[in-house]
Amino acid sequence: MKVEYTEGSDTFEAVVESPQSKEKLPAVMVFHAWGGRDAFAEEKAKYLASLGYVGVAADLYGKGKLGETTEEKTALMTPLMEDRDLLQRRIQAALQMTRSLENVDPARIGAIGFCFGGLAALDLARSGSDVRGVVSFHGLFIPLQKKGGEIKARLLALHGYDDPMATPEQMKAFMDEMTEVKADWQCLAFGNTKHAFTNPEANDPKMGTVYQPSSEKRALLSMTHFLKEIF
Repeated sequence: MKVEYTEGSDTFEAVVESPQSKEKLPAVMVFHAWGGRDAFAEEKAKYLASLGYVGVAADLYGKGKLGETTEEKTALMTPLMEDRDLLQRRIQAALQMTRSLENVDPARIGAIGFCFGGLAALDLARSGSDVRGVVSFHGLFIPLQKKGGEIKARLLALHGYDDPMATPEQMKAFMDEMTEVKADWQCLAFGNTKHAFTNPEANDPKMGTVYQPSSEKRALLSMTHFLKEIF
């Protein structure tokens, strides 16, 4: 089902996928890549529902806002990359909406994200939120300019070692950042794997976005074990 919610004067639309259950369930938000809340994000919400969670494909751009071309996607993502406080407000709005869902246990919330959405998932943890855990798939490791809150959520970063958009040096800086604040973190790097390795439509070696099915399979298995652990 589709669920509308607001942040400030903007309206957003999430897609919620739920298993059949009379009990309140843990929920996992899905933060989309730079193109917006698309079919890929919605499919991941369905996958999470198949695992027994309420899957919530959140919207960070606004209802109906999707990018098709590289230029359109960049135009949608850049304002949030340049204003992480704005991004954080939209993340928190999605979290509030998720907690308000009738069949969700508000004390058992997690998040996963892909590419730009991976950064959003990490920023949710950096905010000091009491969500159970977050998973970043080939996310960006750009730190916040100002120090966030105490990190309570557990973190899992699943990353391609050959990702040109988040290099091994940036990955090491992320691990150092998490170690400094004594976060409960894990970082798993996959060899011979570039950016967007979970997306079957990624096929641009020059840009560094290439689908890698074996790494995708390993990453999803790691996520599955992580979610069982945090819930």
